[in-house]
Amino acid sequence: MSEQLPSGGIELSPDEIAALDARWSSCWTPDEVAQRLAGIGAPWCVAAGWALDLFRGGRTRAHGDIEIAIPAASFPEVRNRFPGYVFDAAGSGRIWEDATPEALAAVHQTWLRDPATGDYLLDVFREPHDRDVWICRRDERIRLPYSDIIRHTPGGVPYLVPELVLLFKAKNLRRKDQADFDATVPLMTPAQRGTLAELLARVHPGHPWLVDL
Repeated sequence: MSEQLPSGGIELSPDEIAALDARWSSCWTPDEVAQRLAGIGAPWCVAAGWALDLFRGGRTRAHGDIEIAIPAASFPEVRNRFPGYVFDAAGSGRIWEDATPEALAAVHQTWLRDPATGDYLLDVFREPHDRDVWICRRDERIRLPYSDIIRHTPGGVPYLVPELVLLFKAKNLRRKDQADFDATVPLMTPAQRGTLAELLARVHPGHPWLVDL
């Protein structure tokens, strides 16, 4: 993504930021997203908190939204699945409604909006990649085949492996991120915990989670 934000966009006020929870309250579930994306050729997966619940085998907490990750070049294929909806680019406290290519190039988050209600239904992360190889946006030295980072629930819903979800959660370390770490690590294999420790040491040296891994 670009280092510089494009012109335009709407800078959200504190009240508008607080109101986002209500605008996301009718967002889709992982099963609903999987139904809508069935058959697309792009590798995609549920990310963030929902991905950890899919790994753990059940919903463990409330989720304010739902995120999926896709290769950036595959975004048009996903966008074409949602005629009648609008994609807004989001980042740094701003929203670019019905995002232009310039706005899409500057940020990685894309919020699917129902224009009839103004509600947001899905957050699409457009990830850097090299063909079938995923590139970590926090450290481009971390490159893994999509086949190594996506797993599926028994019902067929794809999700990002927990070691990568927790790597991204490690940056801000909110209360829910710590709770997700505590609930997930005991279910991870020694190899998964080792991978998470290696990645944390590279991206966030000295991170407090390293002691528990």
